[in-house]
Amino acid sequence: MDQVMRTIAAVQGTPSAAVRGLFRALVTRWQSSARIVGVLEERHGQGDQVCGAGYLRSIASGARFPIFQDLGRGSTGCRIDPAGLLQASEAVRRDIEAGCDLVVLSRFAKLEAARGGLTSAFAAAVEAEVPVLTSVSPAFCGAWEQFAAPLFVLLPAEPEAVEAWWRAISTGALRQQCA
Repeated sequence: MDQVMRTIAAVQGTPSAAVRGLFRALVTRWQSSARIVGVLEERHGQGDQVCGAGYLRSIASGARFPIFQDLGRGSTGCRIDPAGLLQASEAVRRDIEAGCDLVVLSRFAKLEAARGGLTSAFAAAVEAEVPVLTSVSPAFCGAWEQFAAPLFVLLPAEPEAVEAWWRAISTGALRQQCA
């Protein structure tokens, strides 16, 4: 019988600010016992903007990657900067190559759904057989399913659920039947 390890956890069910806080707290807690790489999203601090794109902060190095572009005053378009996401993705790929136990990628969203953004970091983690923790907006569930099936499990945005997944993954106990 074929077995597949659900090595990617996708958190859903809460606003992105709560996910950012959850991921930050978990990374802080786990860093003493695991080598964690990836990027965590940070807000830009400009509350009057339509699009929330801000920065990605490298967990390994602390480097900050701007992922927004100035579209001018009064702009109503999304300010996401694909070039910043590409730089962050390449940094994560290098960190994965250097060795790690877990990759945390702040989210799978619009650019990843179009196979851009952090897609190469996701692929590098899968190739290296390293577990991934991410979040997925309900708007991108279909694209996520096409991208990551059958390697993922959806989790509620609850610390206990994510902790249970990590304990199972880090001990090799989480196995699911392949459909």
